[in-house]
Amino acid sequence: MTTAVRLLAFLLPGLALVIALPHPDVGVVRAQSADPCASVTGTSRATMQSVPSADRGSKADLLDHDHRSLDSLWTHRAAAGRNRARPLSATPARAQDIGDVAVLQDAGDMMTKANPLDLGDVGLRLTANASGGFDVSRIGFTLRQPLGDRLTMADDDTKEITLPFVFPFFGTGYDRVFVNSDGNLTLAASDTASSERSVGRFLSGPPRIAAFFADLDPSRSGAAVLTHADGDALTVTWCAVPEYGRLSVATVQATLQRDGVIEIHVSSRTTARSGVIGVSPGATSDFEPVDLSAEGTTGGGTSAVGEQFTDSSSLDVVAAARRFYQTHPDQFDNLVFFTDTQLLTEDAFAYESLVANRITGINQSLIDYSSEYGSAGQLESVCNMDTLSKYPDDPFATFLGENSTVSVMGQEIGHRWSAFMQFRDYAGRRSSALLGRDQAHWSFFFDSDASVMEGNDIEDRGNGSFRTVAAVQRYSLLDQYAMGLVDETQVPPSFYVENPANVSPRRTATSNPTVGVTFTGTRRNVTIDDIIAVHGRRNPSAADSPRVYRQAFVYIVSPGTTVDPAAVQKIDRIRVAWDQFFSQATDSRMRAETRLLAE
Repeated sequence: MTTAVRLLAFLLPGLALVIALPHPDVGVVRAQSADPCASVTGTSRATMQSVPSADRGSKADLLDHDHRSLDSLWTHRAAAGRNRARPLSATPARAQDIGDVAVLQDAGDMMTKANPLDLGDVGLRLTANASGGFDVSRIGFTLRQPLGDRLTMADDDTKEITLPFVFPFFGTGYDRVFVNSDGNLTLAASDTASSERSVGRFLSGPPRIAAFFADLDPSRSGAAVLTHADGDALTVTWCAVPEYGRLSVATVQATLQRDGVIEIHVSSRTTARSGVIGVSPGATSDFEPVDLSAEGTTGGGTSAVGEQFTDSSSLDVVAAARRFYQTHPDQFDNLVFFTDTQLLTEDAFAYESLVANRITGINQSLIDYSSEYGSAGQLESVCNMDTLSKYPDDPFATFLGENSTVSVMGQEIGHRWSAFMQFRDYAGRRSSALLGRDQAHWSFFFDSDASVMEGNDIEDRGNGSFRTVAAVQRYSLLDQYAMGLVDETQVPPSFYVENPANVSPRRTATSNPTVGVTFTGTRRNVTIDDIIAVHGRRNPSAADSPRVYRQAFVYIVSPGTTVDPAAVQKIDRIRVAWDQFFSQATDSRMRAETRLLAE
C-alpha cells in the first residue's frame, strides 16, 4: 500500500525540490526536477518540429454537424455561470425588424468572450460525492513520478491498458482503460475519431476522464505519452504533446486511484489554449460547467463536470434565441442567425443545433431543450451561419466546393432530420455504410441523388465502375422521408459502393461531394425496408407531418455598431433565394415561410 504524503516545495535556481511528508490525502510523489518531462522527451518546446500553419490541413470539415446541441447549451450555461452573459431580465430588448429580417444588437449577452486556458501548474482532485458524481477541488501541482513507460502512439490513436485494480467511475467498476492520444482516458470503449474535440463529444461519447481533451498529435518529435501503474494508482502523462499541425503543446497528467479519486495536473508549460478538462459518465446530456480556477470545492452533482477552454469568441445561440423571443412570438420552427463578426474558427463554417425532436424512426434522439431557448415547444432547431461577409452577393453562386449559400443552408437546416439513418445490410447486419462524416452526412460513396446532405449522384457504368455526376442539388426522396414529406412507398431503392478502389482523385467516405470522381467497387443495393428494419417506421407519418416550415432570419450586430442597410438587404436576398431553393429541393412538397409577420 502506498504511504500517503504531504508535500513541501523549496525552489532553488533551476530546481524544484519536493519533500514528502506524511499526509492522509495525497499519494507518494518523489523528488522531481522543474520539468520531469524534459528528460523523457529529450527536447524543449522551442526546438520541436512543427507543421507550418499553411500546411496544417484541417481534419474537420467546414460543414461538420458534430454534437452542436450539447455544445450550444454548455456555452450558454458556462457563460452565465462565469457572469459573462448578463441576466436577461437586466438586458434591454434592443431589437428592430427591418422588413422580414430581425435585427438584434449584442449587449454583451450573445457574443461570448474567449475562455483561454487559465490553469498553469494547477492540480485538481475529483472525488466521488454522495450523488454519484464528482466534486472538484484545487490541490498543489506536482507531476507524479516515475512517469513510467512510453507508449508509441500515432495521431488519433489509442492504447488499451489493464488496470491493477477495479476503478469505480459514476457507479460502474472498470478493470481496463483506453489511453487516447488526444489528452484523455476513456472507459468501456476507445475514441479515435478525428471529429472536433467538443463538449458534445466529451458528453455523448464513452465514459471519459479528460486531462486536456484536444486534437493532440503524439507522433511528432519531442512528444511522449507515458504510463505508470502500481497497486494503488495508474498515472498517464502527456509530455509536451503538440496540437495537430500547431506549435502549441499540452503537458498534463491524469491519475486514477484505487479508491476512485482522480487527479489531474496541468503544467504551466501547456501552451495550448483550447480544450476540455473534466469527467463524463458518457452517453449523457446532463452536465455541470464549472470554473476550474476557483478556489475551494465545487460540487458536480450527479452529472458530467468540467470546463471548456477556447481561444476564440463564439455566438451563444441559446442567449440569441431568448433575446429574439423577447420581441417576437413563439411561432417559428427554426431560427437562422447571421452576424456582422466572424465568430466560428477556421475549422468551421456554419452549423445547426437541434433544440427539440419528437420524431422517431430517423435515428435522432428524443430531446426537448426548447424552454432553455425561450420557446414553449415550437422551436426545433437553430442555425448559426456566422458572419455575413463569408457569403457571396449571389446566393446561388458556387463558392465552397460544390456548395452555394443556399445549399450550405440546405445542409445545415436539413440536419434537423437527416442524415443519420443506418440499415440492415445484405448479410442481415446493422450497418452505417450509408454515413460519412460524424455519422451525420451521407457517405461519399452513397448514391444520394445529389443530396444537400452530401453523398453524390453516382452513375453505375457497369462492370464495377462508377463516377460521380452531380452533388448538393436537392433533398433526396430518402431525405424527404426523414422530413415527413413522402411515405415509405415513395422512396426508391438506392445503392452504395462497398470497398471502393482506384478512386481518382482520391476520396474517402468522409470526403466532401465532388463531381467527376471515378472509382471501382461492389454495388450494394439498399431499400427503405432495410432502414425501417433498424429504426422502425417514421412517426409521425408523412400524412400527419407539416408542409410549412416556419423560419426567422436574424441579424446580430456587435455592441455600438450601426446597422448597415446593405447587410440587411443581402440577408433578405438570401432569405428570398432560400424560399425558392427549399421549394425546389423538396419537389414542392414543403414550403419555407420566412416572413416575420406571416399569418
